[in-house]
Amino acid sequence: MPTRILDIHPHVISTDEKKYPRDPLGGKQSVWSQERPTSYEQLLGAMDEAGIAKAAIVHSSTCYGFDNSYCADAVAAHPDRFTGVCSVDMLAPDAAGKIRYWVGRGMTGLRLFTAGSTMQGQGDWLADPRSFAGWECAAELNLPVCVQARIQGIPQLNVLIERFPTVRIIVDHLLSPNLEEGAPYAEAELLFSLAKHENIYLKLSSVVIRHARAGKATPESFFPRVVKEFGAKRIAWGSNFPASPGSLKQIVTDNMQAIEWLPEEDKEWIFNRTASQLYPVLA
Repeated sequence: MPTRILDIHPHVISTDEKKYPRDPLGGKQSVWSQERPTSYEQLLGAMDEAGIAKAAIVHSSTCYGFDNSYCADAVAAHPDRFTGVCSVDMLAPDAAGKIRYWVGRGMTGLRLFTAGSTMQGQGDWLADPRSFAGWECAAELNLPVCVQARIQGIPQLNVLIERFPTVRIIVDHLLSPNLEEGAPYAEAELLFSLAKHENIYLKLSSVVIRHARAGKATPESFFPRVVKEFGAKRIAWGSNFPASPGSLKQIVTDNMQAIEWLPEEDKEWIFNRTASQLYPVLA
């Protein structure tokens, strides 16, 4: 059992739509944010119940677009428990300025949403040269950058890995590879190809654990390869609560059971130490 648990991927949604209006990317709000809006006060209660010490709240682009106000307000209200991961329009001329603004409001990470529940295809803008000013800003400020993408986004990701080798890039949900055919997990080979890049980190979440139980896949046959290729020191856990169904306590219990066979030191890195390195404010 880890000495403490840090969560680098919960979300918060306010029910006050007047103060925090919905403006989802692409004009389509995620179903979970409509059905399970969870305030930061409710997240705190869920964290206490689940035994989670601190969290890096990931701004919900599928509800608020590029307005990180609610996430920033959560951090301001509870800086002892939260930090925040903001999103900005990386193709906008003022992307670097917007990053600096949100960092000034307590954000210590950046997230780029290029594919997901409301955006099934892989976006083609990830490595657009217009985004490079934002990446340079992230490098200057030493911000880790989460990338929500699919396996098809790896060619774009490779451009950024090579151009910005000092930026720690966190791959959300392990790029959501199709694992249903089971071992040897052919589609995940492209994911494993990223392991040679020392600035690539993986976010082990309830999403990919669910994928590892689909079809012929099992956590016992998939995750040993993941840990072998990347090492536990480059893997950090994120709940995806409340986007993933179930209570936060249930998610923690389920996710720990999925990798219960790992050595205790590896679990300590995945559920605690790696997060502390990516977001030192959580340490």
